[in-house]
Formats: sequence, structure tokens, C-alpha cells
Amino acid sequence: MASVNRPLRIALLSYRSKPHSGGQGVYVRHLSRELTAAGHHVEVFSGQPYPELDDGPRLRRVPSLDLYRDDDPFRTPARDEIRDWADVLETVMMWGGAFPEPLTFSIRALRALRERPGEFDVVHDNQGLGYGMLGVPRLGLPMVTSIHHPITVDKRLDLAGHTWLHQLNKRRWYGFVRMQGRVARRAGPLVTVSESSKNDICRDFRVSRDAVHIVPLGVDTRLFRPRADPRVPGRIVTVISADFPLKGLTTLVRAVAKLVTERDAHLIVVGTPAPATSKQVAQLGVADRVTFVSGLPDEAYARLLASAEVAVVPSLYEGFSLPAVEHMASGTPLIASRAGALPEVAGDAAVLVAPGDAEELAAALRALHDGEALRESLAGRGLARVGERFAWPAVAAATVALYRKVISGEIPC
Repeated sequence: MASVNRPLRIALLSYRSKPHSGGQGVYVRHLSRELTAAGHHVEVFSGQPYPELDDGPRLRRVPSLDLYRDDDPFRTPARDEIRDWADVLETVMMWGGAFPEPLTFSIRALRALRERPGEFDVVHDNQGLGYGMLGVPRLGLPMVTSIHHPITVDKRLDLAGHTWLHQLNKRRWYGFVRMQGRVARRAGPLVTVSESSKNDICRDFRVSRDAVHIVPLGVDTRLFRPRADPRVPGRIVTVISADFPLKGLTTLVRAVAKLVTERDAHLIVVGTPAPATSKQVAQLGVADRVTFVSGLPDEAYARLLASAEVAVVPSLYEGFSLPAVEHMASGTPLIASRAGALPEVAGDAAVLVAPGDAEELAAALRALHDGEALRESLAGRGLARVGERFAWPAVAAATVALYRKVISGEIPC
């Protein structure tokens, strides 16, 4: 048992950790850095794509078959790639239309932990919730599990309004969600990022409210900050982790198409468009007003966010939204959907609009495009809010406090 002041040995698990988009890789990178800076030993166990870590934390690769790599998704592995029964399971599940990574990573991660008895004080599973994680307490290891938001929300939105065949295929893909609910009810203490996400977890996964603890996400204010360079007139920026209906990108494109009929504006999307979005951009005749960029280095990404006159988070749901905090930290006036945790995160530092309403979003874009005083007011409120609430050292300190309570038994596993 760790004493109150002794540095902790932490195994931080993430079944995939894409470095520059999506919350998991960003969370792992910054949390591991700040935990290490506070004197703790952190080892990140991750499948592909692997995270980019700062100096200090160690990366322990737990390779999958990487069946969903960007340049060759849904590939069939060669026979000589198959190493054991977990690889067979991963391949067969993918062939059947399921998403196997949370389950197969949990099996591999449990093996890796079993090989190293006595080396860790606590295990922190980041959003995986595979059945293998139920074996961690049997190794004598206390465990904390992060759920940034339950994927049940993504599933409902992705299934809505589609044909029965599309729904059948999507239900296969989302089959892992049932597993995650079962593991969440048995995994011990959970940590999430907002009151909104806590409510969704308790409702959809049928978890006791006492089992869920809130620690918000943070932002690296050394990187995301206002810059001396002037902002680009009419530039609108949005960030998407993946272009699927939950992110509301189609609504934003429709709103921009309305805006550019009477204003000189340009939308930059940080992310890769789905084929349907590319088709929509062409049909609306705004290909010269909408630009997609991806794979930006951190500094270029931060400078882009700070160069915009307006930032938009048009999601139909967010359990937190790290991009919203990054926009505010950059001093960029924010428009966000009145959905999920976005009102909780942004507070009075954003113009809130109805999710999915292109008319209301276009009106908000016009108001900010024309209103310099409104932009300055929102930017100031956003910077103040970030300074008061969202900083990674504070997130790490709150997370360590939770670890110590779990290790000591004050919070039961």
C-alpha cells in the first residue's frame, strides 16, 4: 500500500491513442506528462495508433493487428501476422462486422500486467472497458476506469434515420458497447469529465452515481494561447476527431453555405471528410470556401486555432470537448451546440445554438462575423474560464488524489 506522499507507479492503459485527433491520445499524452512531472512513474500501455508522449512517461507497446489503419482500413492480415488466439479473435470479429479492439486489447493488456507482478500501484484504464479488465483486481491491483462519455450516445445518433440494413451493420459494429456496460458495472470506481457525462453513464450503463467521480480534462496553455499575429478575417475553424453524424459537420457546412452568400468567410476543418461530406461540399458549391487539413504538427495546429476569427463546435453530443477548451485557450470566440456537456464546459464564454439547426448556426456566424465587440467579449470570457477551470497540472493532481483513495480503500474497488 502506498503512503500518502510516496510517488505512485501507474499503468495507464489506452486501447488506441491517435496523437492529434480524438480525445484518447491527447488525454494520455498530457495526463502522463503531468503525472510524471509530479514525480510519479507512469507507463503507458497502448495499442495502435500509438501515442506521442513527452519526455518522462514510458510507452509499452501492446500491438494489435491494426486492422483499422488509416491507409488500409478493414484489411485482412496475412497468415504470418497471426500470433495467438487473441489475433484470431480480432480477425474473426472484424470479418463479422464487429469492432474487436477494446476486447482484444484488454486481453493483451491483462497478460502484460500479469507478467510484471509487484511493479505497479494502480491501473488506469482509459475508455477500454474490455472483459480482460475484470481480471486486473485478481492480480491484486487497484483499478480506476475513465469513461469520457458512454458510446451508447454515439450508437443512438448513428442509428437514427437509417435503413434497416444500415442499422443491422451498425449494431454489429457497436456490439462492444454491451460489454462496456457490463464491465463498467463491475470495474470499481469510474472517472468522467463532466456532470453531463456522469448522468449519461449512470443512465445508459446502469451504474450507481456513487461509483462515478468527475475530473475535467485540461488544456496545455503553453501551446494553446493567443498569438501576436493578426487573425485572418472571415476565418472559421472547427476540429473533428472523425467525420460521423455525431460531430455535426454537415450542419456546419450548410450554415457556412448560407453565410458565404452574403459574407466573405472561409471554413477550415481540421480532420478528414467522409465521402458524404465531400459530396455535400460539392453539391452546395462551396468547395472554394471549405478546406480540410489533417496531420498538423502541434505548433501548426495551435497557430491555426489562434488565427481564426470564430471557432465552432457543432456536435450533436459531447461528453466534454477538448477542442472547445483549446479554442477558448487560444482566445478564439466560440460557437457551440447546446448539447451534452458543451454548455457546462463553455459556460458564458460561447454563443450556444440548437444542435443540428443550420439556420440558427448561420445567424450566430453572421453575428460574430459582423460584431467585433462580441468577438472580443467572448474571447476574454473564454480565456478567463480556461484559467479558472482547465489546466493539466490540476487534472493530474485530482487524478492522483483519486488513485490514493482507491489504493487506501477509502474508495472501494
